[in-house]
Amino acid sequence: MTLLMTVFAAVISTIIWYISSKARELKVGVLLYMFWGASLMWLVDAVVEYLEAGAEFFEPAASDMLNDTFLGISVIALALVVWVIYLLIKDPAGTLKSNILSRKDH
Repeated sequence: MTLLMTVFAAVISTIIWYISSKARELKVGVLLYMFWGASLMWLVDAVVEYLEAGAEFFEPAASDMLNDTFLGISVIALALVVWVIYLLIKDPAGTLKSNILSRKDH
């Protein structure tokens, strides 16, 4: 479940980045790299778990699926928080800089 959620987030952010020039200005590329990296990590985890557990890997318990769903949501939320912090630090549109400078003028 975690793998599917991060892959969906990666695909959606990649499509947004590809279609919108505004998204490229807002550094959505950083976000999609985080999602693709997480997807690769979960893919490796799934392969290793399949090699260890065998066919049981495809029959998870409901509690395991619920835990994986919460983990996937947490990973996506953390990536979004890191991206927002990155945006605030880089300030690609100059919004924070202009607001700070305009307050100093008063």
